[in-house]
Amino acid sequence: MLLSTDSMPPVLVDLMRREFDPGDPSRDFWAQWKNPGDVFSVLLILGGDVVARALAQLVGSGITPVAFSFGWVAYAVSAVVSAVGENKLMPLPDTSCKVINAKSGYTRDNTSWIIGRIVRDYDEWKDEKVSKHLKSMLDAKDKFDREKANKEVPGSSDRLKYPKQAGLCVSVYKAGQAQVGTPGYDFVYWLGFGITILQLGIAAIPCGVFGDWGIFLITVAGILLSYVTGSLPQWKEEKWACRDKSDKDVILTRGNGSQHAIVVLGDGKGFDLEDLAAGQTNVDVSAPEKTRFALTGLAALWILLLITAAGIKQNTWFLLAIGGVGILQNIFVAGKMRHPRAYGMPLALVEVIGLPKVMDTLVEVEKKYPYAGANMVDTFFPGGKLRGHEERTWNDLAQDAAARWKAWKESRNNPSQQNHRIQAP
Repeated sequence: MLLSTDSMPPVLVDLMRREFDPGDPSRDFWAQWKNPGDVFSVLLILGGDVVARALAQLVGSGITPVAFSFGWVAYAVSAVVSAVGENKLMPLPDTSCKVINAKSGYTRDNTSWIIGRIVRDYDEWKDEKVSKHLKSMLDAKDKFDREKANKEVPGSSDRLKYPKQAGLCVSVYKAGQAQVGTPGYDFVYWLGFGITILQLGIAAIPCGVFGDWGIFLITVAGILLSYVTGSLPQWKEEKWACRDKSDKDVILTRGNGSQHAIVVLGDGKGFDLEDLAAGQTNVDVSAPEKTRFALTGLAALWILLLITAAGIKQNTWFLLAIGGVGILQNIFVAGKMRHPRAYGMPLALVEVIGLPKVMDTLVEVEKKYPYAGANMVDTFFPGGKLRGHEERTWNDLAQDAAARWKAWKESRNNPSQQNHRIQAP
């Protein structure tokens, strides 16, 4: 039985009569790849977390060279939410670690971006002497493991792999003069200016060749907005939310199971790292009203830029190239390992203490730096379950800890003894 088109719904009749051209998809694809439409405006709202981390790395001085890129609109909106709801601009650290007062043993979880990055990047910036000492520890562990394996099953040591971790390596550093507000004038910092110049050069091509000044306008506006966002004084207040000229001795570590612990000796020049560890969440550095208004205005301008960029229909590949080099710079800056001096916290190595067994290392640290070793026991041996001889050792050390600490402090105040210790291997 044949159906009459008169009895069919109009929409179904229209679909049956429509003729499809197999060449339409290829023409649509070609048109999109020739001049990608609305792609740049979509990319502007993706990747805001990368922009936030790049800003956290470089903010501090009056000029923050974080390049105009994809993700700025998303970041601008989230910054307003953070400033209004949490009263903060700086993101929380992306690496968890503990900050231990070497004298009192008080332990707190770190909330400082600076301390988090110093601990995260330690393998990159640690002194060469630390690397050599760690290599000797790994060699000793490898030798011990192979000898033990051969005793149990002759020839079985050949199947063992070289160890990746051995005991605990404690590096002792002396804090230099604190430099509040320095963004670290290194390659990471100056690269931003180079990328900005490159972006302006790319934007000038369609303007000079085709007379299309729209892309140049979008680029200049984006660069200005990105630089203004990074220049807000609130960044400096939150990034270095601590006192300086501190004489506290502090231990930085990832906690139980980590290979390294960093002891920072305060000689009245460096940051108060206990303050810094809690500073970003301290209400005393909450974003003021003027910062909230500024961020709200900047977010509105970023949204206007997004709407304007959506109107670009020609030469859009140049816009994508500008945003592409910008996001590459953002990614590089956000993840790049840097030395503590880039955060205004210069450190000089005093000595390295490390033995194949963690407990032996802590005992050796306690003998040289009273209270420091004892105050790391709970971190690396949670639960306090020690063997009999270990408890006797720590009890003996605790009996004369006060006297040893007093003598050690006096030796630190003696320039000749202090310099001799600093030069120790």
